[in-house]
Amino acid sequence: MRALLTGGAGFVGSHLAQALLDAGHSVEVIDDLSTGSLDNIAHLTGRPGFRCTIDTVMNETLVGQMVDRSDVVFHLAAAVGVKLIVEAPVRTIETNVHGTEVVLKQAKRRKQRVVVFSTSEVYGKSTAVPFTETADLVMGPTSKHRWAYACSKALDEFLALAYFKEYGLPVVVVRLFNTVGPRQTGRYGMVIPTFVGQALSGTPITVFGDGTQSRAFTYVGDVVSGLMRLAESPATVGEVFNIGNHEEISMMALAQKVKAMTGSSSDIVLIPYDQAYEAGFEDMPRRVPDLRKINAAVGYTPHVGLDEILRRVIDHERAAVASKG
Repeated sequence: MRALLTGGAGFVGSHLAQALLDAGHSVEVIDDLSTGSLDNIAHLTGRPGFRCTIDTVMNETLVGQMVDRSDVVFHLAAAVGVKLIVEAPVRTIETNVHGTEVVLKQAKRRKQRVVVFSTSEVYGKSTAVPFTETADLVMGPTSKHRWAYACSKALDEFLALAYFKEYGLPVVVVRLFNTVGPRQTGRYGMVIPTFVGQALSGTPITVFGDGTQSRAFTYVGDVVSGLMRLAESPATVGEVFNIGNHEEISMMALAQKVKAMTGSSSDIVLIPYDQAYEAGFEDMPRRVPDLRKINAAVGYTPHVGLDEILRRVIDHERAAVASKG
């Protein structure tokens, strides 16, 4: 299989690229490095079947040529992280919506399968936890930039499914729930690498809001395994799937767990949302997936629990600090 990964130098993309290569597939990556990094794929450079191009997914001519060389497209390129979303809402909307439009338009010509990456953010303010793929999406007001990301990804889903319905393009939509693991950066607000970095450096561990908001974290290896199965199964075309983990934890409890596991002396400090992001910021109180659909379709079950996820991230971050002297 020849796979094209847009945004393939990002956290999830780099792990997916490695898994595809290990399985004997060829991989071509396009990334503008706005949130990705060449460091993420440095260990893949020189491997047979791997190729990387530094450019934007907005370059329609180039994307068309790359799509033509591929059997399947994993469309990961997007604006990511709450911090970036709040600070650059125009870039968020344009990148997510137009980038997806370019990929789908080019894939339509030869009917290549496209795996479109969405997010648990699309469930918005819904309280119907655990979230099922057919549940209503409850968005906040347009005056809150926080919801621009959710709306842009929901539009991506509508567009992908419209291409499936109208043109027969074989698309699969995946909603990721808080994917974590080695190589993830805290630069854009990702909570586990942020907490671990703060704990290891002895600086305050900053919990936004009141700390009662909860998430279910998924190891990137589990996510990649599910993605590869979804991309290969004929039964998944035209469908939307959650990919995540059931193990829910509050942000305060997560901070306490990270502090204990690192043996850190850091204080845990609450930071109001207005101070962390912007005035009137709204958050999702809980984010937990219903995984029955993906389990029934491809047998997906997460295997790596939260304690092991944290141990792997802590070990990775300690090694990174040691390598810098």
